[in-house]
Order: sequence, then C-alpha cells, then structure tokens
Amino acid sequence: MSGGVPNRSSRVRRLMRGPRPESVPALVGRACALVGLLDVAAGIFPRFRQSRMHTLAEVLPGAFGPFAAALSLSAGVLLLLLAHGLKRAKRRAWRAAVVLLPAGAVAQFVYRHSLVGALISLALLVPLVVHRDQFAALPDPRSRWRALANFVLMGAGSLVLGLVIVSVHPRRMIGDPSLADRLTHVLYGLFGFEGPVDYQGNTSWTVAFSLGALGWITAVTTIYLAFRPEHPAARLTEEDESRLRALLERHGGRDSLGHFALRRDKAVVFSPSGKAAVTYRVVSGVMLASGDPIGDVEAWPGAIERFMDEARAHSWTPAVMGCSETGGEVWTRETGLDALELGDEAVVDVADFSLAGRAMRNVRQMVKRIERAGYETRVRRVRDLGEAELERIRLAAEDWRGTDTERGFSMALGRVGDASDGDCLIATAHKADEVPGPYGDLKAILHFVPWGTDGASLDLMRRDRAADPGMNELLIVAALQAAPRFGITRVSLNFAMFRSALARGEKIGAGPVLRAWRGLLVFLSRWFQIESLYKFNAKFQPRWEPRFVVYRASGDLPRIGFAAMQAEGFVDLALPLPRFLRRRARPARACAHGLAERDVRAA
Repeated sequence: MSGGVPNRSSRVRRLMRGPRPESVPALVGRACALVGLLDVAAGIFPRFRQSRMHTLAEVLPGAFGPFAAALSLSAGVLLLLLAHGLKRAKRRAWRAAVVLLPAGAVAQFVYRHSLVGALISLALLVPLVVHRDQFAALPDPRSRWRALANFVLMGAGSLVLGLVIVSVHPRRMIGDPSLADRLTHVLYGLFGFEGPVDYQGNTSWTVAFSLGALGWITAVTTIYLAFRPEHPAARLTEEDESRLRALLERHGGRDSLGHFALRRDKAVVFSPSGKAAVTYRVVSGVMLASGDPIGDVEAWPGAIERFMDEARAHSWTPAVMGCSETGGEVWTRETGLDALELGDEAVVDVADFSLAGRAMRNVRQMVKRIERAGYETRVRRVRDLGEAELERIRLAAEDWRGTDTERGFSMALGRVGDASDGDCLIATAHKADEVPGPYGDLKAILHFVPWGTDGASLDLMRRDRAADPGMNELLIVAALQAAPRFGITRVSLNFAMFRSALARGEKIGAGPVLRAWRGLLVFLSRWFQIESLYKFNAKFQPRWEPRFVVYRASGDLPRIGFAAMQAEGFVDLALPLPRFLRRRARPARACAHGLAERDVRAA
C-alpha cells in the first residue's frame, strides 16, 4: 500500500478498551425466546391434573383460568417477537420485555400453577436490569409497509397456531369435527366469535380466549407498526453527493468501484477531516458497505471509525463487500475484522487488448459475423447525447431488464443518462429493420461509469432478446477499441465470484475437495451465473484483481450473504407496489424480451 496508513492513537485506544461486549444481549435474546416458547406452551396445552394447587384452582372463578391461558399465550408470542431485537440490544425491545416477563410469570403461576415457570420468567429480569446499559441500540430504518407484512405473517402464524390450539383437546372435544370445521372455528375465534367446534367444561372458554388473544396480538402489532413514526432509510443528500464527487475527482482512480458510491439509495459517513468517506446501505440489520473507502487513504481510518461507531449505535452487523486488497488490509487493521477472498474483478488494459491471436479467435469471429449482419456500434459520453436519444435509451434499458427488480448494489449505479453523470460512457448497437421497433434501430446498450480520469467500469449490459446473440461481445470490443479516443487506458468488466476456485478446480491435478467445491459452484451457476460470468470475462484476456468480503465473525457470513443477495436484487422480501401505483409505467413491450442486468447467458 503506497505510503501506508498511519497508526493513530484513536485506534490504539480502541484496541486497548477492546470490543463492546455483545454476549449478554445475545444470551438474553436466546433466553427470551425460550421463555416465550414456555409461555406459548403454557397457553396452548391442557393443565397438569397432578398440580399441587389443583384444589385451590377449583375455588377460583371459572373464567380466570381461560383468561390466564390467553395471557400466557399473548406474552409468549410477544416475547418471541422481541427476542431478535434483544439479541441486537434494541432499547425498545428491552422496555417491552421488562413489562412482558412479569405478565408471563403471573400467567404461568395462575394457569399452570408452575412455580418453576414463574421463577424462570422473573429470573430473566435480573440480567435485563443489571445490564440495561447494553440495550441502547437505536431503531432501524423502517416504513409503514412493515405493517402490511406483519399482518400477513402474523395472520398466517395465528392460523397455524390456532389449529394447534383447537386440536390439542381431543378428549374434551364434542364429536369429530372436520379440518374445515376446525379452520372455520379458528377464523371465527380470531375475530372473537364462537365457531362450530364445541368442548366439554371450561375448555371452550380456554380455546376461545386463546384464539381471541392471537387475533388481538395480530391487530395490535399491525396497528402499532402502521402508526409508529417512520424512520426512512438514509439517502444521499445533494450536499453528500457534491462532497463525494469532489473526493472522486481527486482520488477516484484508486478504486474501480468508487463511482458506484454515488448511488442515491446509499448513506454516507465522512471522516472527521472530510477527506474520506464510506457509503453503505442497511439491509436486514447488516450495515453493508461496498468497495474501498472514498478519498485520501491517509484519512480512511477516520471514516472507518465513524462507520463502526454508527454500526455499534444501531447494533448493525458491519460488513464490506468487494473491497480491494488494500482496502481489506486497512479494514482489518483498523477494526479487527476478518477478510475472505470473494472473487476477482476482470480488468482489461486497453494498450494490450487486441483481437489478433488464437486466444481471441472466438470473440473475433463472433464480432465479424455480427458486423456482417448489418449491426453498427457507437460509443459516446452521456453529455454528448441528445435528450430524446437518452430518454429512448432509458426506456429501452428498463424494458430490456427482464425483471421487476433493479439488480445491483456494489457494481451498479442504478440509473442511466442522469445529467450529473455526463462523464459516463454509453456504447450502443444499432441495426435498421424493415419494421422499426419501439426504440428505433437500438438493439443493445452498455453503460460505463468513470474510474478516475483514465478508466471506465462496466455498469450494466442490456440487449433486445430479438437481436442476434453476441451483442455484449460486440459492444465490449467497440468500447475497448474506442477507449483511446476518450483517454481511457483501463476498463473494468464484470466481477466473477469464486473465480480462482473455478479456474483451479478444472485444472489437471486438482484435489477432490477443490473439484467438489467447483462442482457445487457450477451447480449454483444455474441460478446465480457464477460460472457464466467467469467464462464470459475470460474471453477478453483480462488481468484478475482479487476482491474481498470483510466481516466480524464467521457466524455472521450467512446473514451477510443473504443481505448482500437482497441488496443486489436476487432476493426481494419487500411487498411491491401495485403496477398502477408505480411512478412510471413500464413500456408496453413485453418484459420477456429483456435481459437481466449483467446477464450473459446468451453470449
């Protein structure tokens, strides 16, 4: 690393005081989930007939036992919902647990007559109170769409749990009701009405109170989520974007992913000096950064420290996707995190690129065949295109996407033809047809973002599925051949995950473990294009630059991987708006003729 990164006193102090303890919230969260399960079981299953307090229970009011069952069930379900928040040290989850645990203890003692169950619930209050200072995490970004998701999930869970409640009293059930009758009884019970199933004794009251409690919990949690204050996810402000662009003008040549920090669905933290910044997005409790910090490498530690402070304040899991080797060294040195090689970025040096030679024969033949078919290419800066042509390119790029979800996070800008991105390159393929399409003679699009003053980084590839195969190769070659005209000496292509494992696993002499790992990657490539991207990039004889994922603990990797898949658009847990409510309708042309972003399967 040129110049190195100075060892700052703040980092020394941070290492001396050690990491913030996280074991207590994690243990309390697990214990809370266990107590919640006990409370749910207490509310669902029949009371023990051998209870020592059975005689006393006989003189209690008849409805008191069923009411306690509903209270136990309610407290248990709510504690299960709070367990994850307690693991993440959320303050609001702590407050709710302090109220619910005594309620669960009362229900255990009154309904089940279980002194042990009550003591377990009360015992959990001790670490909650003693370590209350560790439960100080701020709320996550949220919106009112969570209320709808809660209603759907809680409603489905209440139906399943309600069927269990209705069915666990077979000896007291009158007759043999069918599954449809039981389901009808559950639906009626959730709304507080009596259903077709009947029981002997007080069991009818117990089932009715329990079903009513489930319906109450679903309604209350949904109403709470709908009317609580929104905490929208942070976005780049105009001032943030202006400061980031200034940093990129001075230091943008360091990282090919630097320009992607200007995605407007990312948030940013700056170093105290303002000379460096880290952009991120919060996904499922993971604070996900991508690429290297922006700005002067000497100021990186300050920006990284601000990033980690923000993660601790909200109890987010810190992670970095796709940083370079230099970036990985700084992240691990400054934070104590670990790094794992994720894959390789394909970088083509323009001066060394040529279609001549045996290695480039397939690409050369494909390009020549397409050119003979009447296709022509144009490579221009965004600022050199007219607004009418830019709008046509935007519409085509959206229509040819092929999916409702815009994919990309770490290596995608998320927009095309914005006025502020005048330095971006657009390579287009054209062919005059007898019957012009909705976008004229436009057949394919490649979009590149700046990589400093002498580089370009591939953002997206879109093509009309009706066009001849090979559009992506044609436009990449056209962009590389036109690069000297724009002063570009290096071009970053797609990122190939686990490239080294794929390359080594297919060589002679590879061991059984490596071959098995490669076989698994090839199998996963049916859905994630792991092998296809590697082989597509390898056609252009690039040099491979390793990229890393930075993480806190091995146990966080599955969660980080899932959050990264959400951020990249491969997994979508959000409930989409109805099509007629979207800001701009998709063009009439069918999406089936599109190509998902960076999809090269047809190459």
